[in-house]
Amino acid sequence: MSQFSHFDDAGASRMVNVGAKPATRRVARASGIVRMLPTTLAAICQGPGAKGDVREVARLAGIMAAKRTSDLIPLCHPLALDSVEIQLTPAGDDGLWIESQVEITAKTGVEMEALTAVTVAALTVYDMCKSMDRGMVIERVQLEAKSGGASGEFARPAAGEVGA
Repeated sequence: MSQFSHFDDAGASRMVNVGAKPATRRVARASGIVRMLPTTLAAICQGPGAKGDVREVARLAGIMAAKRTSDLIPLCHPLALDSVEIQLTPAGDDGLWIESQVEITAKTGVEMEALTAVTVAALTVYDMCKSMDRGMVIERVQLEAKSGGASGEFARPAAGEVGA
């Protein structure tokens, strides 16, 4: 019996103990979309506005957020990430597609870091463009794929496939 067995209360919140797990290569990819007026998207694509280059600032905000995920989400392990990449791409005439990929060699995965990166990048787009378009909507923030660790591979089925 552990000398700390009094901490083993049923239902108590605690970080998952990853001490005995092997460090493996882990990659997670997440995505989301910000829907907006076509004029707002056109302004973003034209380049720097009053607050600067929306896509570049949002990309940097997403990278910074991925690195600080454990400060934002209780019980999330602090991780020294190997790589964070974020792309912001126009989607149709009213959407800005955001995709992140986070990589690490560690004992725990980086799904939360990838999701946090997309979410904060989307919020940054909203913040920078709200004077033009308060009706923007952040949609479908989701894990697209992950690899590594005991749970193995995950890839979101394409739209229309079973399980999508």
